[in-house]
Amino acid sequence: MISFKQLRYFDFLAATGHFGKAADRAGVTQPALSMQIRALEKTLGGPLVERGASGARLTELGERVAARAATVLAGVRDLEELAFAQGETLSGTLRLGIIPSVAPFLLPSLLGRAATRYPDLRMSIRETITATLVEELVAGDLDAIVASLPLDHEEIEEAAAFDDRFLLAAPAGSPHAARSPALADLISADELLLLEDGHCLRDQALAVCHAIDPARLRSFGATSFPTLLQLVAAGHGLTLLPEMAVNAGIVNDPRLRVNRFAAPEPHRVIGLAWRRSSPRRRDFVALAELLGEAGAMAPGD
Repeated sequence: MISFKQLRYFDFLAATGHFGKAADRAGVTQPALSMQIRALEKTLGGPLVERGASGARLTELGERVAARAATVLAGVRDLEELAFAQGETLSGTLRLGIIPSVAPFLLPSLLGRAATRYPDLRMSIRETITATLVEELVAGDLDAIVASLPLDHEEIEEAAAFDDRFLLAAPAGSPHAARSPALADLISADELLLLEDGHCLRDQALAVCHAIDPARLRSFGATSFPTLLQLVAAGHGLTLLPEMAVNAGIVNDPRLRVNRFAAPEPHRVIGLAWRRSSPRRRDFVALAELLGEAGAMAPGD
């Protein structure tokens, strides 16, 4: 007989590729997790993983079982959410994911509004890149995510909350600093500094500077705005910033100048996304409204 515990442990193993990491996520010892995986293999009549010094690699059978297990576990979580759906709007626990280029600038306002409006809501926060958030949302590890839309995923429903315009940050003495409004067509690949691959803001910035070949960009491996701004202030190039970051006071170096782009100003759409199968749609619509209020009242507006 296959147990829910076995499927959950195997799901952790499939996600991490490592028995120790899977045990940590499950909150059990590695021997306890391994015992449940072996019991599952015995029930299914074949090995699910190839065990090695570098970790655990799924077998062909393991890949098929992992896909089915993820679907089953997501369905069970949706059933559990039915209890929340019958109660008050935005009450109980909600696991929220959010992208790093939004989290520090929006979360204080969003969490404050949620605490005031919905005191019975308990939110846990997970901050990481979009691809990981989408994967965890679909798997049922998160209830909703705040990201740049659209995500274009058939299993996900979305609600736009607000527009976040892009601005150009340049060294104070550069020709770009003296040019207002900024012109995207005058930015070259040799000048543009962006967050490393994996951050959706990188792709959005390249969409603004559509004439730039990504292969020609210099690689700095920057993972945060402060790092990019220090490079720009030192005269190493230019970067694009979301308006919410500028309004939050991230630019406080006299060596930097920030200019708007010519109309129509480029922007990204920030919104909320959740699984279509979730019974908590009422909660997510309400949360998207809070998100819109928080975005409209960002610092500096």
